[in-house]
Amino acid sequence: MKVLVIGGGAREHALCRSLSLDPDVTALHCAPGNAGIAEVAELHPVDQLDGEAVARLAVSLHSDLVVVGPEAPLVAGVADAVRAAGIPCFGPSGEAARLEGSKAFAKDVMAAANVPTARSYVCTTPAEIDEALDAFGAPYVVKDDGLAAGKGVVVTEDVEAARAHALACDRVVIEEFLDGPEVSLFAITDGVTVLPLQPAQDFKRALDGDEGPNTGGMGAYSPLPWADPKLVDEVMASVLQPTVDELRRRGTPFSGLLYAGLAITSRGVRVIEFNARFGDPETQVVLARLKTPLAGVLLHSANGTLDVQPPLAWRDDAAVTVVVASHNYPGTPRTGDPIDGLDEVAALDAPHAYVLHAGTRQDGGAVVSAGGRVLSVTATGADLAQARERAYAAVGRIRLDGSQHRTDIALRAAGAEA
Repeated sequence: MKVLVIGGGAREHALCRSLSLDPDVTALHCAPGNAGIAEVAELHPVDQLDGEAVARLAVSLHSDLVVVGPEAPLVAGVADAVRAAGIPCFGPSGEAARLEGSKAFAKDVMAAANVPTARSYVCTTPAEIDEALDAFGAPYVVKDDGLAAGKGVVVTEDVEAARAHALACDRVVIEEFLDGPEVSLFAITDGVTVLPLQPAQDFKRALDGDEGPNTGGMGAYSPLPWADPKLVDEVMASVLQPTVDELRRRGTPFSGLLYAGLAITSRGVRVIEFNARFGDPETQVVLARLKTPLAGVLLHSANGTLDVQPPLAWRDDAAVTVVVASHNYPGTPRTGDPIDGLDEVAALDAPHAYVLHAGTRQDGGAVVSAGGRVLSVTATGADLAQARERAYAAVGRIRLDGSQHRTDIALRAAGAEA
């Protein structure tokens, strides 16, 4: 199987790493990729938002499967263009990807499917914003209706900060605050059959102790030792299958990766948000634990044959990912700084720990930073404590001037194992 992956972040590096280990994959390509992905896949330049350009590339490479990683190309309809060229594509249509592209659309689907979620208002005027903020009170949860790379959400006790964020958005969803821990659960679907993956938890705030601004994600871990063993079955029955069924009923079937961001509240599971693609950095830990070869599962999703896919097999190992971010992230990041220590991690920490590249590029013989989140250092272990230890040992070998990372990824969960 010849596979083309679209994207250039750590999520795509994780996907490419898993695909490169799949014996059925005979050729692996990525566009545009990054410095790390270049080690496992052949890179190609492409405007990943240009569906026709992506489709032409896929045809020229005789691709048997295209995997679209990021949300922006999906919302732009890139998967539609690839399918129109006659090539199986893992990823929802532009219409179905509105589940992530519009918070208001997602709320409408959830209401129709009777999926439990936070009460909310969709606001387009200052008067509506003030009314919604007043109705819910603090803490205020304000979400940009459109795509914002994981940084369009503000949760604050400060009504003026909430109002300022709301006014900066064309259309905004203001909703009640959901208490309780958050869980990410991915499911692969072909529009009918839904195949859940293992749950993970990510860390959105920039600083230790869940302080600081929201980011695209500073780390993740899986499994969740504190979670109810029946959680996946419950979410399948109350969230994932009803959502897929509702989208099919509307004539916009969703095939690809359906990601449910969940709050485990005192009143039960509630959906915080849906994404239409693998989450970053949760993909890094979930795929680290997946034993079943990945390409065949993604192809079954693309071809509508997921019902013949055997149950997924999982490693008993735990996995932890720590994100190394550039100076000033999530503000305007500093880029172009050389990254040292990658060879040391490969020599001293493999196979239990490895580095997935996010915002990197080649500069002559050097690898330099090229984005806000630069690296995802991922490790596995017999339990979370060992995986944490291995991940942070590898992080300690990496040298990037001004870089930052959280020191408490999976710390409380590792304590819950004891």
